[in-house]
Amino acid sequence: MDNSELDDILSIVREFVREKVVPLETDIEAEDAIPQSIIDESAQMGLFGWALPEEYGGLGMNAEQDAQLAMELGYTTPAFRSVFGTNNGIAGQVLVNYGTDEQKSEWLPKLSSGEVVASFALTESEAGSDPSGMRTRAVRDGEDYVITGSKRFITNAESSDVLMVFARTDPSAKGSKGISVFLVPTTAEGVTVGPHDHKMGQAGAWTSEIFFDDVRVPAANLIGGEEEKGFYAAMASLNKGRLHIAAICVGQGIRILDESVKFAAEAKQGGEPIARFQLVQGMLADIYTEVAAAKAIVLAAAQRWDAETDRKLGPSSAKLFASEALARIADKGVQIQGGMGYMRESAVERFYRHARLFRIYEGTSEVQRVVVARQLLGGAHKQQFNL
Repeated sequence: MDNSELDDILSIVREFVREKVVPLETDIEAEDAIPQSIIDESAQMGLFGWALPEEYGGLGMNAEQDAQLAMELGYTTPAFRSVFGTNNGIAGQVLVNYGTDEQKSEWLPKLSSGEVVASFALTESEAGSDPSGMRTRAVRDGEDYVITGSKRFITNAESSDVLMVFARTDPSAKGSKGISVFLVPTTAEGVTVGPHDHKMGQAGAWTSEIFFDDVRVPAANLIGGEEEKGFYAAMASLNKGRLHIAAICVGQGIRILDESVKFAAEAKQGGEPIARFQLVQGMLADIYTEVAAAKAIVLAAAQRWDAETDRKLGPSSAKLFASEALARIADKGVQIQGGMGYMRESAVERFYRHARLFRIYEGTSEVQRVVVARQLLGGAHKQQFNL
């Protein structure tokens, strides 16, 4: 996608987000749902397939373009991005990177158009950021596999049509070995999707438990046609997803900065705007600096992803910094508004609650630190800093 085309898309999305979605944020919060009209318009705009290949109906954005779009999407409630995030991200990328030609041809056009919603079914009660504790099993039975187990916190599960299900095909394997991934329609017999969870924040972004009771799927549904590719498919999808999540954090920070500057300029104490107080000015300066730094690290990491020079250190460090920075930004946003910042009608109160999840999902901050440290000990930073 050339720059002029990208600029047009970013402009259209920016207008849509700020004029159509932002005014609905309190309704989305109260109803715990994104209006169907917004979902339909998003599909018409191509948002269900921005990161999917053009040959399958997507927009074919690269990582840097994806990051720039994510910053626009992040300006509003993260539930909006979540509606189509799994199609473009962790679920869709499993098919893009590891699917057979037949699997791609059958499913990617449907994901790109929004006809189908896909979910990434990896997390379990004993297998979160580290999938080595996975207990879900898939046993070969003739021309089929039989899947038994459960998943939890699965984004879009309740509205999904197809699941990318990770399961052990080699019960004797340890750690990350012996894990495969299957394409499982949610209508398959034995699949039960629980009601969506009630969370601290991010209302409208639905997560649920999924149960697999002897679910039989044909061997043709084994992603890539090979066993034991599941761990690599999960990590490849998560690595790119971490860049995207980091960029969403930047968008959230920009919104909090916008709300904070406006409030400080308009709210008064003793007849004067609170922006005249140097401690308030200091908080505004800190928010801006962290937003700017997060944006820079995300875009730099995305550029290295596209250049294929760094697909681990950059995504993990970007998600670590951007999500941790967002927590500090959100806290200062509430502090600037004082009592009003603690009220449910305040945007910064909602964004404070939204922010907490970014340090947990798609790899906790602790996991990101481990990934970063291991990359550094392997010398991954030497080329970047000319050492």
